[in-house]
Amino acid sequence: LQRDAKGQYLFDLLCHHLNLLEKDYFGIRFVDPDKQRHWLEFTKSVVKQMRAQPPFTMCFRVKFYPTDPAALKEEITRYLVFLQIKRDLYHGRLLCKTSDAALLAAYILQAEIGDYDPGKHPEGYSSKFHCLSPSCLPWNILFFPIFPPCSGQTPATSELNFLRKAQTLETYGVDPHPCKDVSGNAAFLAFTPFGFVVLQGNKRVHFIKWNEVTKMKFEGKTFYLYVSQKEEKKIVLTYFAPTPEACKHLWKCGIENQAFYKLEKSSQVRTVSSSNLFFKGSRFRYSGRVAKEVMESSAKIKREPPEIHRAGLVPSRSCPSITHGPRLSSVPRTRRRAVHISIMEG
Repeated sequence: LQRDAKGQYLFDLLCHHLNLLEKDYFGIRFVDPDKQRHWLEFTKSVVKQMRAQPPFTMCFRVKFYPTDPAALKEEITRYLVFLQIKRDLYHGRLLCKTSDAALLAAYILQAEIGDYDPGKHPEGYSSKFHCLSPSCLPWNILFFPIFPPCSGQTPATSELNFLRKAQTLETYGVDPHPCKDVSGNAAFLAFTPFGFVVLQGNKRVHFIKWNEVTKMKFEGKTFYLYVSQKEEKKIVLTYFAPTPEACKHLWKCGIENQAFYKLEKSSQVRTVSSSNLFFKGSRFRYSGRVAKEVMESSAKIKREPPEIHRAGLVPSRSCPSITHGPRLSSVPRTRRRAVHISIMEG
């Protein structure tokens, strides 16, 4: 990259590398030296956004979860969303009942290693693969009765069924921000395709639709959410982030998610201030297309479907003898490829 290259250039470079056209759902995330997460802003210089010294470490991931992942036009897009949600499941962001977790794991294993074969897959083999969070209850007992219905499904079909099941869960699309409520209780705030959610423990305690959110702002470590519900009932939810930087990140994520999912056109996007006073506070403007525009653009894609190189599950080192069954797709399995970025003068 040239030193003055903007985030959009790097993002387009990665999407070209992945052969990805439905790219508006994705973004690039990085963590600064203070462990604060950020989304790379496409309108600003990459180098100026990074407080660390090169080489820079960034993550390509889903930023806006599709409202209906099954409606995505291309299989390559669905596969990348599948990888993200699979990761969410493993890291405990996609909360669900044990039976649902087992079914999701069944779809993962069917997509990755093919049909279940008692001769190749001894009892307990599935626990050797990193499908579910280590904190999950023992689920192998429940798993085997569910796995056979997946038999015969191709990787694409299993991934699609996985997405259809995942989108029905309350925590689909949740990217949690740790906070505390006014009583000092720990909570996680998150933005989903359908609205704003608050999680405490393993329960969703608040869900507010995007059309009910009238305003978001922050002052220091305090985040305010203004809500207008039926019968002209207006409430203000107040939460406290760990740091002012974390609170600003929370606010920016909220502004972007509301614009993406709620607005009809990107021309309706306006610059938002974090304060009531025009000359105070942070100002921010979402710079991308909105969900409706993305769907309309996807419908116009006419190319031949690109080849997909599925990465495949990796068993733990403690179980090197697990046999991978024959793949149901002709697409060859390859190692994940890394893109090495060099920052140059000029």
